[in-house]
Amino acid sequence: MTTPDPELTRPRARARPAHAAPAQAAVPWRSILVPVAVGTAVAVVLGVYGRLHTGANISLALPGFTGTLYVKAWLTTLAFVFALVQIFTALVLEGRIRLDLSGLPAVHRWSGRLAVLLTVPVAVHCLYSLGLRFDDPRVLVHSLVGCLLYGAFVAKMLLLVRWGLPRWVIPWAGAVLFTAFVALWLTSSLWVFTTAGFHL
Repeated sequence: MTTPDPELTRPRARARPAHAAPAQAAVPWRSILVPVAVGTAVAVVLGVYGRLHTGANISLALPGFTGTLYVKAWLTTLAFVFALVQIFTALVLEGRIRLDLSGLPAVHRWSGRLAVLLTVPVAVHCLYSLGLRFDDPRVLVHSLVGCLLYGAFVAKMLLLVRWGLPRWVIPWAGAVLFTAFVALWLTSSLWVFTTAGFHL
């Protein structure tokens, strides 16, 4: 009597059906941590520069404005409005708000770009002319939030070009960036309008 071949009698593993969900992929932590580390480095470098640099005490003037304070307050306010547009369009694109508008992705991208671009003259003036101060709690929070904003922006831009990230990564990066915009506006524009008056 012959012995059965073990290869023929061994039970075969069941093939996965074509419609079965794939196994959950591991979170690519390196793809997340590297952009976050680069963004953190940008925020730290800006803060260190603002602290070590001696303020040049130069003005930021634009036609139609009464002074540097109001130029910065209105540029930050306009940037905050674009940030609101971006958070709204993000909620629509994520399906949190049901609204069918053509061209919404382009509006989302450009509102974010314009929001950051409008803060650049303000940031340059704050860092080069004033620097980072610790003697005033509002100014300190404003300075730290400004550094956070640019760090979060760099991190988000780097994350956007990574493939295979979990769905929560980009919304969280956007939430941090939007929170920085809110805090920046509260500690600058709102303070100016409530203490020095609401005008140009």
